[in-house]
Amino acid sequence: MGRILALFSQEGQLVKALKKADAKAQRQVYDKYSARMLGLCFRYVSDEMAAEDVMVEGFLKVFSKIDQFNSDGSFEGWIRRIMVNEALGYLRKQKRILEDTLSDDANNIPDYVYADQNLETEELLKLIETLPVGYRTVFNLYAIEGYAHMEIAQMLGITESTSKSQLHRARALLQKMVSDWENDYKKKVAYEEASC
Repeated sequence: MGRILALFSQEGQLVKALKKADAKAQRQVYDKYSARMLGLCFRYVSDEMAAEDVMVEGFLKVFSKIDQFNSDGSFEGWIRRIMVNEALGYLRKQKRILEDTLSDDANNIPDYVYADQNLETEELLKLIETLPVGYRTVFNLYAIEGYAHMEIAQMLGITESTSKSQLHRARALLQKMVSDWENDYKKKVAYEEASC
């Protein structure tokens, strides 16, 4: 319990310093959160340099809008919301959100009911990166960030049904990719066993 209070106190001191535009505090926040926030931005943008630019813009916004942080929730959660909004803003500027055309293949993807334990988190994240932009964006907002379809619809300027549809198609496509990965994995294991 004492450790949690110390952490909360530390965070409070850091926020106070940020509100005074303390450069050391800004550096501390950047050092502490940049790796996680870069990963978050990359999940939406899927281009390393662009994701880094989005993250930097996000941190600039964090520092310029620090007075809006009222300590109701976690500081990291507040930073995450800013980063998500920056990433979505970047995608809007690129006019890429939901411009993905749905191929007949995507519409006819069967539902696959399992994902094997052999698939590591990192490999799953790589599969998510390959989703079309619209699918990936809705999937990240819903499945990873925890937003509801109503919130996603408002953030992206789409209808709730479009959000649900994009999520369904993202899941179906991911399930197909996982199934394909599974088959490749089983073939690889069988080949290695036969080679022994």
